[in-house]
Amino acid sequence: MSGQLKGLVLGSGFAGQGHAEAMRSCGIEVVGMVSRTAEVVDEVAAEMGIPYSSTDWVDALNALEPDLVAIGTPGGAHYEQILAAIDRGCHVFCDKPLTTSAATSRELYVAARDKGVKTAYAASFRYQPHALLAKKLIAEGVIGEPFETECISHYELNPLIPWGWSHRIDLGGGRLSNNFTHKLSIVLHALDATLIDINGEARNDMHRAPVVEGVHDFRERGDFAPSADDLDSIEWRDVDSEWAYSVMAHVNPAIATRQPVSSIFRHGGMQPRFEDDYVAFYGDEGSVHIGGAYAQGPLHVKKRDSDWERIEVPSSITDSLPDIEDDTQRNWTVLMSELVSDIRGDGYCGYQTFRDGWIFQEAVDAVRRGDGWFVVPTDA
Repeated sequence: MSGQLKGLVLGSGFAGQGHAEAMRSCGIEVVGMVSRTAEVVDEVAAEMGIPYSSTDWVDALNALEPDLVAIGTPGGAHYEQILAAIDRGCHVFCDKPLTTSAATSRELYVAARDKGVKTAYAASFRYQPHALLAKKLIAEGVIGEPFETECISHYELNPLIPWGWSHRIDLGGGRLSNNFTHKLSIVLHALDATLIDINGEARNDMHRAPVVEGVHDFRERGDFAPSADDLDSIEWRDVDSEWAYSVMAHVNPAIATRQPVSSIFRHGGMQPRFEDDYVAFYGDEGSVHIGGAYAQGPLHVKKRDSDWERIEVPSSITDSLPDIEDDTQRNWTVLMSELVSDIRGDGYCGYQTFRDGWIFQEAVDAVRRGDGWFVVPTDA
């Protein structure tokens, strides 16, 4: 595709603004932004120098005829927006979750495949520098044959977080949709693996939440939590999304192994941590341990009969990434650049697409059902 591409962003919050910045970093002209609140989207678009703002995404698609649509709205709104974009021949960049059910995620994957448009699925913390370093070390044989992986995190979130999309599964909420997806992506990418089967349970630790006005950026929602003196005088709504999960899975790495790699994913959204969160890979000759729930670092390696050794990220990795301090923004920008390069004819380089978004949603739905081991389909 020659000439400058035109991009439309749906959503004006943290994700929408981040997607717009990622587009611009890739040379895309961001021609419009759409969100549900006119005052907010007008203000954000003006601040970002985006010429068109609206609350009607159908009108925006028809009026602007974008080449690429970035979906930064809550997951419950994705299905209709994405399907409309695909029907118009637009390429689509979508944050996780792709949709709120495996059936609708599969439908979007098939629709995009049949239409011939490019798609990207942004469970994008796989691009963390230390996660890329782990991938490099594993490919070089540092841990030998991979045996198991482990992803453990606890966040101690405020139980009085104001009610919003994160509290409802049908709106795209739940820690499986918004935490597990990143971790699964890191593991699969580091091992160059495919997901075989999955089992687990999800738990709701927050059965109701206070209703508070004014929250626009979900990162700041804790600032709006009511005080203890106000709890008897405010409205409350029911919560059905999970805030904790325990997941077991088997993955098949590209490296020849005698058996599938066992993977454990554990998260408690409301519980405090004692030890730091981490991501780890274990093999028959050594282990890689990365600090942080999403492999933020540092990274340590231990071989048999040796001590743990800290390994710094080499310049070959840092130089390949955008010079962006914020992890989330940098990761969105890397994925966007890979998608845009593919759209422009440079070829597919292995980035996650709507096929991955569908498979991930199959996994999330299976854990939520909690009815035992589920063989994850890969053929739609």
